[in-house]
Amino acid sequence: MDLPRLRAAFPHGVATARQLVTAGVPERTAYARCLDGGPWQNPLPGVVLLFTGEPTRLQTVLAALRFAGPAALLTGLEACRHHGLRRGPDRLRTDRDAFGDVHLLVPHTRQLRSVGYVHVERTRSLPSAVIRSGLPLAPVARACVDAVRRLRREGDIAELISDAVQNRRCSVADLSRELETGSRRHSAVPRRVLREVGEGARSAAELAAKRLWQSTGLPQPLWNADVYTEGGVFLGIADCWVDDVAMLWEIESTEWHLSPHDHDRTVERAARFTAAGAVYTASKPRRIRTEPEDVVRTLRATYQQAAARPRPPLRAVPTDSSVAAKPPSRNGTA
Repeated sequence: MDLPRLRAAFPHGVATARQLVTAGVPERTAYARCLDGGPWQNPLPGVVLLFTGEPTRLQTVLAALRFAGPAALLTGLEACRHHGLRRGPDRLRTDRDAFGDVHLLVPHTRQLRSVGYVHVERTRSLPSAVIRSGLPLAPVARACVDAVRRLRREGDIAELISDAVQNRRCSVADLSRELETGSRRHSAVPRRVLREVGEGARSAAELAAKRLWQSTGLPQPLWNADVYTEGGVFLGIADCWVDDVAMLWEIESTEWHLSPHDHDRTVERAARFTAAGAVYTASKPRRIRTEPEDVVRTLRATYQQAAARPRPPLRAVPTDSSVAAKPPSRNGTA
């Protein structure tokens, strides 16, 4: 057996038994080397790992794809991770769990069942593959929808969907289309979250904030609005803007997804708004969840303070109409 040649043919150390036979390794020999104490492993039917020890996440994903055949696509959380999404469940941000769930799409005509860590979904609407790092992925919208159908925490669903939309990996319309054309099973929460994301919520924290606002009795605000000075200088995007009194409520989302650099920019933005005359208040997502009554009291008091002074000449533009309504240039930073 020419082991150097095998390593060159299968650089990741993952092969099917059929591929090994084609490479000159008898099937009986391949499986014999996978017995206890042998140098190879057989994690899935018909798939061989050409090494001992714990495989990497990439190797187990490749093994799943080899098991499912050439038409299979990676979808769900693992595909979202390879598309560059990072917000959502903790397991989206790490590859340390080698044998974590791998969700695959295969043509409906394939008689293939889920086994081990591999969840196989047969579908009549198999999308075209998107290749990332050599892996065949479902498109972002399909991968997100397949992922959120299997999530149970609304916050995780909101973070994943928001990440995809905010970073322009796909649109709300793309996600809606996938939800409408797919199974309605486990779709109620994703549909509700998607509606709120379409209305301007950009994270799980903002979803909670929007719901809390309804209990304040205060005027309906603009969410994620672009705010400008009278002279057209762009101050920033306001999480929650109460236009009649020029009041800004910021959701301090550092604990959710902001980097220290982003937090510094948030502080600088707050200073710009305050210097321009806006009345500013901020809440941590944790307080919105655990101390909603205190947050409501603060919001009402802030509104009264804002209403007691002359309104500064600031102008807010809803984000969805900002392309048409923005001034020609922004003399500031977001």
